[in-house]
Amino acid sequence: IQFGADGMLYIGTGDGGSANDPGNRSQDITNQLLGKMLRLDVDIPAPYIPSDNPFVGVLGDDQIWSYGLRNPWRFSFDRDTGDMWIADVGQGAREEVHFEPAGQGGNNYGWRCMEGSVCTGLSGCTCNSAGLELPVDEYGHGGGNCSITGGYRYRGSESTFMQGRYIYADFCSDRVWSFAFDGTNISNKIEHEADLAIPGTVSITSFGEDANGDVYIVDSSGGQIYKIVDECAGSQTNYCTANP
Repeated sequence: IQFGADGMLYIGTGDGGSANDPGNRSQDITNQLLGKMLRLDVDIPAPYIPSDNPFVGVLGDDQIWSYGLRNPWRFSFDRDTGDMWIADVGQGAREEVHFEPAGQGGNNYGWRCMEGSVCTGLSGCTCNSAGLELPVDEYGHGGGNCSITGGYRYRGSESTFMQGRYIYADFCSDRVWSFAFDGTNISNKIEHEADLAIPGTVSITSFGEDANGDVYIVDSSGGQIYKIVDECAGSQTNYCTANP
């Protein structure tokens, strides 16, 4: 759950469980709020439906902002532009990152017919991505990867290198990636696992962002919160000196 720059409350819902979404709930936009991104206006009377939600007045549940998600873990907003980033956990093969320009709802992100950019071949689906919003980035389950943890587009002051880059991780492999983005395509994707000054194995369940736009990593295995900074900068100098 997060408030966007537009003041609306956004709620990401999973598809309800059971492998491969047997009820095709993510694609069902009528009387079905699972597998969706919902958008509410908490400053108006119940049922809190913004008049500019994409399905107001047409076929589809009025609360829905976008659909076709499996398990959005997690989504965030670019504090400079209001754009939305959604990390969607795959079923068993692909993990994906979606980009949604600010104010552009009504998108279909493809699940259960697509897992990332790959057609699932499940019943009721055709291998046709027309009309779907495919991920700007995705990765497979090799090398111990299993479940994406979405982060933020970095707008902080503690890392010059990360400025403007989107950061995310995998829960199982503890890999952390970042990439640059021009509004359409990603570039200069880097894996940061070897560069992280974090001792031992971590299980990254979430990211956080503070008032200055600096980004934090939440580790459930050690119960720690780590701040992303440039190597050997500021308070990290002593650590880097002792652990070259």
